[in-house]
Amino acid sequence: MKPATRDWIRCAEEDFDVAVALMRRRTKTAANSIGFHCQQCVEKYLKGRLEEAGLNAPKTHDLVVLLQLLLPVEPLWSSFAPALRRLNDYAVKFRYPGHVITRADARQALIACRSIRADIRLSLGLPRK
Repeated sequence: MKPATRDWIRCAEEDFDVAVALMRRRTKTAANSIGFHCQQCVEKYLKGRLEEAGLNAPKTHDLVVLLQLLLPVEPLWSSFAPALRRLNDYAVKFRYPGHVITRADARQALIACRSIRADIRLSLGLPRK
């Protein structure tokens, strides 16, 4: 595995760990932050997969754009598109006042993140964890 790919994975795992830790809290789960860290985890895993495939990872938070770049390499990942569209909003929109997600929304974001993360890890030859 390329060193740059490992760097992306390390950063993605940090976001994943934060999202999981926040979801485990019984009070003040910070649902918006869970959504953000789930989006960031998936974004970094997609960019890591792009790196590993020898493709440039553009400076974008749009997960669907990243997916489109990966489809020639990972055509079965087209099934990720609906979940990626939902996660996209958590990159920016919910980081500012006026937008709030529920704990249930945050739970769904984490479920999507966990599933996509597992598939990307498998593609990279890493354990599902």
